[in-house]
Amino acid sequence: MLMQNQPLTSLQLELLKIYSFGIKDEQLLEIKQLLVRYFADKATEEADKLWDEKGWTNDTMREWLKGESND
Repeated sequence: MLMQNQPLTSLQLELLKIYSFGIKDEQLLEIKQLLVRYFADKATEEADKLWDEKGWTNDTMREWLKGESND
């Protein structure tokens, strides 16, 4: 895989600062869990917005599962 020289994001820079403190493995796991929860919450918020904008319901999902998409 070809690696491109791209500047680090602000998130990447902050994480590097955290690593410089010599955190323990259990702390690293806690940080990973926080990040997972944060990004999962953001994805859920965006999905909820999309559902509201499109007027989707549980019935919409059932139709999609049956292959009866109308959208």
